[in-house]
Amino acid sequence: MEEPELRREVMRALRAVAPEVEEAALDPRAPLREQVDLDSIDFLRFLAELEARLGIAIPEAEYARLTSLDSLVQALAERSAPARR
Repeated sequence: MEEPELRREVMRALRAVAPEVEEAALDPRAPLREQVDLDSIDFLRFLAELEARLGIAIPEAEYARLTSLDSLVQALAERSAPARR
């Protein structure tokens, strides 16, 4: 899946947890949880929504890396990229 499509899915999943979020108001490099005011439970719901939408497992060990919209899209792109031989 390409990054623009991943970004759209991330925003859809985010709106499932925080419907008031407007992508244009977000700084893609700033901490997402602070911008959207997601507590830890909402963040876990958001990640579960992403996993369900994309069919991509997000290991708990990667949660700390998923701080911004950009870092989240990048991590998902890496996980969804076909294995290279």
